[in-house]
Amino acid sequence: MIKGGFGGANTKTGLHFEEESDFLNLIRKQKGYKVEKNVVFYNGKKVAMTFKKHELYRYLETEGIDYKQYISKKILPDDAIFVITNNTLFIIEIKFQHIAGSTDEKLQTCDFKIKQYRKLLAKLNVEVQYIYVLNKWFEKPEYKDVLDYIISINGCSFYFEYLPLQKLGLPVPKK
Repeated sequence: MIKGGFGGANTKTGLHFEEESDFLNLIRKQKGYKVEKNVVFYNGKKVAMTFKKHELYRYLETEGIDYKQYISKKILPDDAIFVITNNTLFIIEIKFQHIAGSTDEKLQTCDFKIKQYRKLLAKLNVEVQYIYVLNKWFEKPEYKDVLDYIISINGCSFYFEYLPLQKLGLPVPKK
């Protein structure tokens, strides 16, 4: 199931997340995909680079970017995927919850965070998208307002336990 105004998706064309899911482990399981260090290949062609937490800042240093010149404090992504073909960095935040708690409020921060990432990457002329992957807990009616808010922010979206490869601009394996 997806939300955010995006069309339906075939369940074989994306990544299925569970509580302990890791983007790199999920992409490695897809037909035609291979991961070496933080580089993603599809049928032998480099298609993306991935970064967790501080790895994004180490990469930015190699590109001559000192984050302190653009933002005052690091924000650490669960996963960041730079897709080469569409020159877009996707920030993937995985939020799984079983009881009410602090994650409720974290969902309200996508506007601030996407603006910070855009400031950080402006020099590289890279587009930024911010995606939450949520568990079914967040399908409850009391989350309607925050989910509506997320999709009202340009460049922010969410999916439930699933992330279509097509949304990222990554090749979809043939059957």
